[in-house]
Amino acid sequence: MTVKKTLPYGTWPSALSAEKVASAAPKINHIQSCNGLITWVESRPNEGGRNVIVGRSKQGLVTDLIPAPYSHHSKVHEYGGMAYRLLENSLYFVNASDQRIYHQTIGTSSPVAITEAGARFADLIVDSTNNRLIAVCEQHNGTSEPENYLVSISLEADNHRLEPLARGADFYAYPRISPDGKSLCWIEWHHPNMPWDSTQLWQADIDNHSLENKRLIAGGDGNESIFQPQWSPDNKLYYVSDRNNWWNIYSADNGIVIDMPAEFAMPLWQFGMSTYGFVDANTIGCLWTQHGVWHCGFVDITKGTLTPVPCLYQSMQAACCSSDGLFMVAGASNIADQVIAASKQGIVETIYSPSSLDIASEDLAKPESINFPTANNTRVQAFYYPPTHSQYQGEDKQLPPVIAICHGGPTGATDCSLNLKIQYWTSRGFAVVDINYRGSTGFGRDYRNRLHGAWGVADIEDTEYAIKFLATEQKIDSQRCIIRGSSAGGYTVLSALTFTNTFKAGASLYGIGNLETLASDTHKFESRYLDKLVGPYPEQQNIYHQRSPINHIEQLNCPVIFLQGLEDKVVPPNQAELMVNSLKEKGIPVVYVKFPDEGHGFRKAENIIRAMQAELDFYCDVFDLVQEP
Repeated sequence: MTVKKTLPYGTWPSALSAEKVASAAPKINHIQSCNGLITWVESRPNEGGRNVIVGRSKQGLVTDLIPAPYSHHSKVHEYGGMAYRLLENSLYFVNASDQRIYHQTIGTSSPVAITEAGARFADLIVDSTNNRLIAVCEQHNGTSEPENYLVSISLEADNHRLEPLARGADFYAYPRISPDGKSLCWIEWHHPNMPWDSTQLWQADIDNHSLENKRLIAGGDGNESIFQPQWSPDNKLYYVSDRNNWWNIYSADNGIVIDMPAEFAMPLWQFGMSTYGFVDANTIGCLWTQHGVWHCGFVDITKGTLTPVPCLYQSMQAACCSSDGLFMVAGASNIADQVIAASKQGIVETIYSPSSLDIASEDLAKPESINFPTANNTRVQAFYYPPTHSQYQGEDKQLPPVIAICHGGPTGATDCSLNLKIQYWTSRGFAVVDINYRGSTGFGRDYRNRLHGAWGVADIEDTEYAIKFLATEQKIDSQRCIIRGSSAGGYTVLSALTFTNTFKAGASLYGIGNLETLASDTHKFESRYLDKLVGPYPEQQNIYHQRSPINHIEQLNCPVIFLQGLEDKVVPPNQAELMVNSLKEKGIPVVYVKFPDEGHGFRKAENIIRAMQAELDFYCDVFDLVQEP
């Protein structure tokens, strides 16, 4: 048995360097299947954040399908998402640098642009009957709000004309053609709703190149969120709805398929998000989450039964099905994300693992799901990570400093998948608590709606109660509490530091300091997001003023570090700069780290490294910690 050395918490030497975190397994998403070829998108920090479309053949050969410097990325809604489609040997994809759609014959040609610069595209599908692509298009005219609509792009040689198919709604997603080529479905929604608030599912007949007999299938009452419409192999329409509080799978013809208190969907922040598919006309392969943990299994439609597939994974996304079974991106607390396949017989196998994890299991903190009461005795779930190191332990009678993490969104969620950015802290002797505060997804519509009108109140209360719970349990030092968060989580950070005395330091990564500025200076997709989270603007301007940390800077009395991309269109840099300047004038220790070549989130390895090292140095300065070499 190894005798551990004793060092103060927060000072342990760690083999998990910022360089190792940045060079770890790339992020994987957007799986598709075509004629036995499984494809996905890898985001590679070591290639400047390039998004590469990768394919795996039936023989197990893995190859990059697009050459450098091409990169898959759509700017529709700014967050993009699925923006490629494969049909036999033809690959169509949106290129990051110019937002044009390119065509490439796999393995035999270079990409060739088929659209002009100026428009943005996402959610591409192929209408082979009419020799065209159908996609979501976002047109910016430079003077007013961009227009979003469904568009067809002809695949005729030298005549790639664009023709609108459906327009009039503020937003569109999931255009999907029935297997017989006769019907098109899609979802659409209008301001001030976000897609997890209220969407509508529409269907129309395809008559040559136009749409006829447009009709509403689901979502007409304004209080139903439709996710991922999907056609079965026998041309029947399915979708996910939260009309019974939980996002469950429905048949357009026969109603609910499986009725259970679980979520078969995620908030639609990106195009092409997928939690289920069809193995055959009677079998659905699917993913669902309960209590913050993801599961996979198969639905027998004729019997109305769901059979879970036991496996080691707890985080799952990007579901894709073929006759071979269910494919997904999956990970666990000690397993980096990989592409796996699950069969109806319960066999689970890894078909692609981008890299091996060069970290001993005893050096990885194991998340503990905690459930604690918050304001009004509401129960909140979080994951607690204890300080963990195979060679070091804290000093007797000393409790560790804690970092409370507020996920982005705020309509989002955290799970217990391997997160090296969390392990970076726990391996140095920090405890971490990652909180699914009220408003998080995965716990039903009612729980999600508890943040309506309460952003900047409920999320802060929940972080405070998480700290109180852990302090009562003697797991953390309540006098050395840090709060960190990105984007919307950054707003919770700044609000908690301003309106409470729970935390002694904070880190805001491209976070929000002024709600009024956000309401008037953000992109179309989120321009009315705060109507429900805070209230209509400017009608309730007083609430915006009251809940904006920038207007109460006199109450913020502890050090803060700001990390900000200067190309950020979601949360513009002026949000951070206003807070930084105000804190400097007040004499509060503040660090401002700027990244001229980053937007909303850091993609490049060198910037990820710089951000993590700056944050560690900041905490060491605040709490007088000397990192052992």
